[in-house]
Amino acid sequence: MRLNRVVKIPIFAFLGVLFFTVFGYVVMSLWNWLMPSLFGLHRVGFWQALGLLVLCKILFGSIHGRHGGSDRRWRRRMMERWEKMTPEEREKFRQSMRGRCGPFGPAAAGPKG
Repeated sequence: MRLNRVVKIPIFAFLGVLFFTVFGYVVMSLWNWLMPSLFGLHRVGFWQALGLLVLCKILFGSIHGRHGGSDRRWRRRMMERWEKMTPEEREKFRQSMRGRCGPFGPAAAGPKG
């Protein structure tokens, strides 16, 4: 049975408020447990902890892992491109990457000296 929008919107709103309340409390608790004793910083309240969460979101991206999906898409695209390359194109690519990043892969397993 499918829930209609009238039921879904309040459920998602409630879950959103619950999410921010729980994570705000977790941030507040961790800050107040660690920061005053480690660095001599002041304790923070609940609203300041929520502000820290928003600041982290702005500075570092998402709370749940910023590059999770995009990394997988990038890897899949690179694998598709690699599969389409001829052996000569692959070796040319390896050589260009060695010049930029240093040795890697099976061709780099030579004597060290």
